Amino acid sequence: MKLGFGLYRHMLNDDHYRFAKQCGATHLVIHMVDYFGHQKKDKREASQPVGQKDGWGEAGTGELWSVEELANIKNQINKHGLELEAIENFDPAMWHDVLLDGPKKNQQMETLKQQVRNVGEAGIPVFGYNFSLAGVYGRITGPFARGEAVAVGMDGSDDTPVPNGMVWNMIYDRDAPEGTLPAISDEELWKRFSYFIENIIPAAEESGVKMAAHPDDPPVSRLRNTPRLVYQPHLYQRLIDTKPSPNNCLEFCLGTLSEMTDGDIYEATDLYSRQNKIAYVHFRNVVGKAPHYKEVFVDEGDIDMLKILRILKKNSFDGVLIPDHTPHMTCNAPWYAGMAYAMGYMKAAMQIVA
Repeated sequence: MKLGFGLYRHMLNDDHYRFAKQCGATHLVIHMVDYFGHQKKDKREASQPVGQKDGWGEAGTGELWSVEELANIKNQINKHGLELEAIENFDPAMWHDVLLDGPKKNQQMETLKQQVRNVGEAGIPVFGYNFSLAGVYGRITGPFARGEAVAVGMDGSDDTPVPNGMVWNMIYDRDAPEGTLPAISDEELWKRFSYFIENIIPAAEESGVKMAAHPDDPPVSRLRNTPRLVYQPHLYQRLIDTKPSPNNCLEFCLGTLSEMTDGDIYEATDLYSRQNKIAYVHFRNVVGKAPHYKEVFVDEGDIDMLKILRILKKNSFDGVLIPDHTPHMTCNAPWYAGMAYAMGYMKAAMQIVA
């Protein structure tokens, strides 16, 4: 197992690469989508995006991230003694009609396939994604963790419909006509996913890239009047079986899986790691179940994290674990302190089970 660190788009610079290295990381998972563009001056202080009805702001341009751009980022990361393990998430402007079954879905599907090829050509082994219409939505912040550390949680679901021009909690079309996304069934969402996975996996196979699916966060059956794809652990198996391939894998978020109302986090970890389907792990802890849960420090939640590591070791998991996000600590650098604490715990825990 490898200790990794996740960085948002505005953190892709030498200072943050040094910070990750100082925390003990050997690998990075990075975001190319900018979720914080609307925050302006506060952008550099951003930890994880939390937006309500207006979403996280504007999506990107929908243009490809070129091989040259990706390779330059990778080379800069390598100069700090780190490896680039994964890109996390497509730009919503790149695939909104794939998600919505819109008129540009075939054109956008070709763009997605080329993006995966570019990632493979740049030598990046994993691409994480979340097949979701509403995206990450409905979370709150408060003093939920030990010592009143500020963290993210959820206190009830929200069925406010998604407005036209928005998907995945980001705006891709400011000029969209008034109205909201039409309601669809679970099976319609799975049909759209099948189209996506049937097309993307051959491109991933030829490029040597593992596609890694994140479960729905928050894991509720419906959110903003839209269905959710993977809101219980067993639905990961349906996702895998939709397109059997060594390249059809999972972005295994322990916090999200623990929040699910059915199943058992340890059984799920054992099942999917035995199948060699876990590409990388979001190693974070929570208290409670959706739609009422709180994110907490890695050592104080419902999950026995050492037990998780022992299951992963038993099943020969050799991938990357990242903290993903963590509570803010009361100091002049809340995000950095929280992350450093999580990384120290993870490094020690991994040594214990080695």
